[in-house]
Amino acid sequence: MSTVHPYIATLLRCIGLEENEQVKRYSLDQQHTLKSLKAEGLALHPIIVTRKSFGYADYPEISFRLSFPAETSLFRDGAAIECFCSGEEPVKAVLLNLDGRSGEFRLFAPDFPDWIEDNGVGIKLTPDQRTTTIMRNALSALSNNKELYKLFEDLHTKVNNTVTHSVNDKVTLRFRNRNLNESQQKAISEIVENEKMCIVHGPPGTGKTTTLIEAIYQLIKEEEKVLVSAPSNTAVDNIAKGLIASGIKILRVGNISKTDEAIFSHTPEGRLSNSKQQKEIKELKIRAEQFRKMALKYKRNFGKAEREQRNLLFKEVKKIRDEIKKIQAYNEEKLYTEADVILGTPVGLYDAKISHIKFETLVIDEAGQCIEPLAWSIFPLAKKYVLAGDHLQLPPTVLNDEAARLGLNRSILEVAIASVETILLLDTQYRMREAIAGFSGNYFYNGLLSTAPHLANNGSHITFIDTAGSGYNEIHGSDGLSLQNEGELATVQHLLNTESLDPLKTAFISPYSGQVTAAKEILPKQIRLSTIDGFQGQEKENIILSLVRSNDDGDIGFLKDYRRMNVAITRAKEKLFIIGDSATIGGDSFYNSLLIYVEKNGNYRTVWEFLG
Repeated sequence: MSTVHPYIATLLRCIGLEENEQVKRYSLDQQHTLKSLKAEGLALHPIIVTRKSFGYADYPEISFRLSFPAETSLFRDGAAIECFCSGEEPVKAVLLNLDGRSGEFRLFAPDFPDWIEDNGVGIKLTPDQRTTTIMRNALSALSNNKELYKLFEDLHTKVNNTVTHSVNDKVTLRFRNRNLNESQQKAISEIVENEKMCIVHGPPGTGKTTTLIEAIYQLIKEEEKVLVSAPSNTAVDNIAKGLIASGIKILRVGNISKTDEAIFSHTPEGRLSNSKQQKEIKELKIRAEQFRKMALKYKRNFGKAEREQRNLLFKEVKKIRDEIKKIQAYNEEKLYTEADVILGTPVGLYDAKISHIKFETLVIDEAGQCIEPLAWSIFPLAKKYVLAGDHLQLPPTVLNDEAARLGLNRSILEVAIASVETILLLDTQYRMREAIAGFSGNYFYNGLLSTAPHLANNGSHITFIDTAGSGYNEIHGSDGLSLQNEGELATVQHLLNTESLDPLKTAFISPYSGQVTAAKEILPKQIRLSTIDGFQGQEKENIILSLVRSNDDGDIGFLKDYRRMNVAITRAKEKLFIIGDSATIGGDSFYNSLLIYVEKNGNYRTVWEFLG
């Protein structure tokens, strides 16, 4: 088939625009100082190295921590990064994980650089050419795959014709998990019967992971081999843990850290750790270490002959590493065959080279965060698809405005939901008090979301603190980029003093990184501080949300993306405090509805109570 769908051409163009934008934004040069990269959340500096080791395929791995609270939402698992130190040649790396203030990354180098434990070492994001290449290849190959090309056309033709069900073949399932509600049971039954594509729409706190784990268990009982993916390692690991607890034979592939012992023993490396091959790998690693030691005799100042000698020794290290990879690949093949479920991020699964294995169903969790071209890189691996997530929360992050306008930030879930017939809404939330869930439930989920009985209100759970008329105006932060509002932060301090909130059970969130940076200077260290984007998928007993915008023009900027607000107001389990200027936000119909809702179902206070 030689026809290229016009939208495939558009997506390919978008990938190019995004790649160029990354190159422009992530450069450390005259325009982009280290200070500005840090302010934009593109660099973490300095880092403190806490552990060095040789990990998967003998690559150097570094554990580190940050001595300061930082904006880390762009540092996703598997992100392409660079480790740098002023005056030294930077080293390419991949971020394995970052949780709070500690994380791990893997260096693509024969050894640790001499300067790795010097003062002033940092990491910064770099253009992710690996992922963009995978996405380009996946889209370009679509035209040659008749069935997938047809699916692409169906998803981009807004008519509900992608899924057909025959009515007679209803399966009666015996659920392993006895605590499933009716909407969860229905979703699982539909997943088992699915013939092409179905969607599990899981609003905040509705037990999406629980539902998927039971569904995968049922698919295996039907003797299917299942593939599971999600854009973040954390989401993949959550499902992996649930499947392990259900006694299912899983294999977790891709760039993961060894910190989670429960999962490590189900990775290729963990499974092979006591095998005969592992002894062989150990011997090869010892040889590699000897070559490295010899190479390191040639320190920083040496001549041409020494440099050549050092390069030869490092070439030997690379050869050994390739040999280790070959042994691992040979042994992994057997593990792939034995596993009922293989899990990994899209890039992890693509790199595992498992296209020769027949998988019936591919489950993509957090599909609302999965950029569309990335989904097409793993669609060829299975015959049927389950997309799970919530398209009414934040979409994938795209840096280039033109690429976003053309649709690159539409997730695979957002694309599919317009044309797929079978959409299963999980309709009961188990996270937050009824009053907190109510506004979102009505506004975003058409009143179809109910709250579990034990979360009925038992006091005031949602409060709006109005700063209108107080002169608490927004200002540009010290970096000149992001907005902040000092008056709202002073209000937060008053709130902490008067409401006796436990700092360990409280999070402060804001749409603006400038406000989060300013909060780090003045709020108690035990409070979790984050942008809304960085807090998606998390929860706390108490949430304080600072909206920041306060101006005479009623300009609310990117507060206009109501999906960001949907994330923000559904993180609190017990108490939600929203601080904002009703005169600025009230002219917008969404925020006006929110203010009316709080007056009726919560506590509407004015900032004047806190002044004086």
